[in-house]
Amino acid sequence: MAPKAFASSADLDEKQQTLEVLADGVYALTAEGDPNVGAVEGEDFLVCFEALATPVAARQWLARLREHTGKPVRFLVLSHYHAVRVLGASAFGAQVIVAHDNTRALIAERGEEDWRSEYGRMPRLFKDPDSIPGLTWPTATFSDRFTIHLGGDRGELVLQYCGRGHTEGDIVAWLPERRILFAGDLVEARAALYTGDAFHREWATGTLDRVAAFGAETLVGGRGAVARGRDAVSAAIGQTRHFLQVMLREVGAVRERGGTLKEAFEAAHAALAVRYGGWPIFEHCLPFDVSRLWDELSGVERPVIWTAERDREVWRRLQG
Repeated sequence: MAPKAFASSADLDEKQQTLEVLADGVYALTAEGDPNVGAVEGEDFLVCFEALATPVAARQWLARLREHTGKPVRFLVLSHYHAVRVLGASAFGAQVIVAHDNTRALIAERGEEDWRSEYGRMPRLFKDPDSIPGLTWPTATFSDRFTIHLGGDRGELVLQYCGRGHTEGDIVAWLPERRILFAGDLVEARAALYTGDAFHREWATGTLDRVAAFGAETLVGGRGAVARGRDAVSAAIGQTRHFLQVMLREVGAVRERGGTLKEAFEAAHAALAVRYGGWPIFEHCLPFDVSRLWDELSGVERPVIWTAERDREVWRRLQG
């Protein structure tokens, strides 16, 4: 059997993008499992959620958005620090770039390495990588909650930290009057989870409990289709929790009996593949997911920094 191509390096087919109007002045762009983005209109400005991987990719999204609104972007919200979410920021011309305190610290600590790592794993997402001017730095950060008043009768957009999960700094964006939640990669809808920088136990319990407590009726996850209706929202949160719980069970059991990392990967793969194996980026993510969870269960509190070299070594050991 031929070895599996590294991460998503062989996934070179363009995905069909779909711009959805979720409510008056509320937009989401999904793309068959590629990273989702969104926007919310204020009275005379826009709030954009996520920045994509390069300015060229971001400008393509903005061109679609401009078919609906010409308002200037005042706020750009970054749900976390990963390169495919942040490096397109310069295209927005935002007055304020908002992220969690921890996200800013993570960019300083590991932003350069993450850039090289994600470019190697997902080259298709980096449209014209030479257009990236450098790391993206937030200009406003917060620890718990950040409220953006949208003006007129549009209410407010609440940015909220729900606890450690996909990373140490994930935030969500909540429109209470519309009951719409942009959840970032804390929730995926019919897309596999990337947990290589995660805190699995906290994510699967308290963090997702806090996400569920919003009572959203529409949810835009980090990847996959928009979840519409309470049942669909509950299913997306439940899928995310189940993926984490299966990983914790399978990897934990192998470690408890004195098994190896490779055995843990094989056990997790077997347990997850029936339900999730055909979903976007499953094969890509799982080696990195299991490697991080193995470290976490072994007492490594914070994720080890991923480098392009470490990526290849983990892939060779687990997927080779």
